[in-house]
Order: sequence, then C-alpha cells, then structure tokens
Amino acid sequence: MLLNIADWWFNNSWKGNKNVDSIVTLHGALKNTVWLFYLIIGLWGLFRAIRGQGVNGSYLGALVVAQIVIVVQVILGAVLFIGGQSGALSRPYMHYLYAAFGLVFLPFVFLYWLRGDDTNRAQWVLSFATLFLFGTMVRFGAAF
Repeated sequence: MLLNIADWWFNNSWKGNKNVDSIVTLHGALKNTVWLFYLIIGLWGLFRAIRGQGVNGSYLGALVVAQIVIVVQVILGAVLFIGGQSGALSRPYMHYLYAAFGLVFLPFVFLYWLRGDDTNRAQWVLSFATLFLFGTMVRFGAAF
C-alpha cells in the first residue's frame, strides 16, 4: 500500500505542480539568504574579534540559526532530488558535494577544532570560518 502511494506521488504530483515550483523558488531564495547570512555573521565575528571579545551566546545563536537554514535548504534540495527535479543542474554531484560541505563544516570547526573554546582565538577562527563559508556559498550559487 505504501509503495503504491509513493508511486502515485512521484508519477503524478511532480509534473507541472505549483507546489514543486514553490519548493524550487524557496530553495533558490534560501540560497541567497544563506550566503548573505554568512557574510553578516562573518563581519560581525571580525568586529568582535578585533575588539578582543570572545564567542558569546548571541554569536553562537546566530551560528545555530545559520545551520538550521542550511538544514532546511538541504531538506528542500533532497525533496527536489527525490522528485526528480535535479535534471536542470549542470553538475549535480558538485551541487551535492557543496551542500554536504556546508552542512558539516561549521559543526566540525566548533566541535573538533575548537572543542568548545570561547576565547578571542575562537572568535577569530569562527569569523574566518563563516567568511570562508560565505565564499563557498557564493561560489556554490554562481556555479549552479
């Protein structure tokens, strides 16, 4: 029964559906949101680091919000992929690679490299990490 529902969903609901167009539009709009948010967080982090401040709850909260937006972006991309909407991508596997990188890079930096450090050094590292993510996300958006 579940297999029949899945077959019907993928065969009938993706062809010219306005919901799919909405998901594509939302996926594209979140792309711009992600790189802009990383730029703002990175510049804010540099400002804090230059002033000699460490990482605080507000900055970590902004990083968590950025990760949540990335997770939503990946989920929307996965829904489009499952629905067969990735055919318009010129290099789909690079698209998936960039998405996976954006998903794991910041948690890796914080958990493995900094190990919960909240000093000024950590502020420098996180600000440069977010600016690096900004650059990769701009490149990611320009490439596809």
